[in-house]
Amino acid sequence: MDLTCVILTLPATLPFMAGIAAVTWAIQGSPVLFRQQRPGLHGHPFTIYKFRTMLEPREGYTKTDAERLTRFGKFLRSTSLDELPELLNVVKGEMSLVGPRPLLMQYLSRYTTDQRRRHDVLPGITGWAQVNGRNALTWEQKFALDLWYVTHHSIWIDVKILALTAWKVLRREGIQHPGQVIMEEFKGY
Repeated sequence: MDLTCVILTLPATLPFMAGIAAVTWAIQGSPVLFRQQRPGLHGHPFTIYKFRTMLEPREGYTKTDAERLTRFGKFLRSTSLDELPELLNVVKGEMSLVGPRPLLMQYLSRYTTDQRRRHDVLPGITGWAQVNGRNALTWEQKFALDLWYVTHHSIWIDVKILALTAWKVLRREGIQHPGQVIMEEFKGY
């Protein structure tokens, strides 16, 4: 289903992605894409691709992530357009359209046994936690929603999540306030 959806939407998404890439390059320069190792299925690392939303750190640069985030980057994050390059991860079989969002590699050692179950399925571009609160959720709430998805996932739930995602993104729901596009670090329990 993932590959079919991506292939069917490519004629519409490729020109759109090219436009975002051009604006990203004009505002922030190179590189246009952000690449980072994330845990995938069973915690195996893969490289995730996103549009870059922050200024690159330089030597002696002391700004926080929130200070490095550009206005255009805030827009990309609040509309989830920064996630579009993850379609390449879907084509490569590293991600699904729907599943728990891939978090940071350093979080793996902080998970409880139950929280590790989120890696029993492919990570997704969107997920049950994203349509039920996104960045407005606590880490505990996100994990509970991710684990609910792992236990109950089906094609029908995926279709529902994809439809809800489109609705939530258009309404920009799940962000506590316009600047709330960076989550706090997960420190474990």
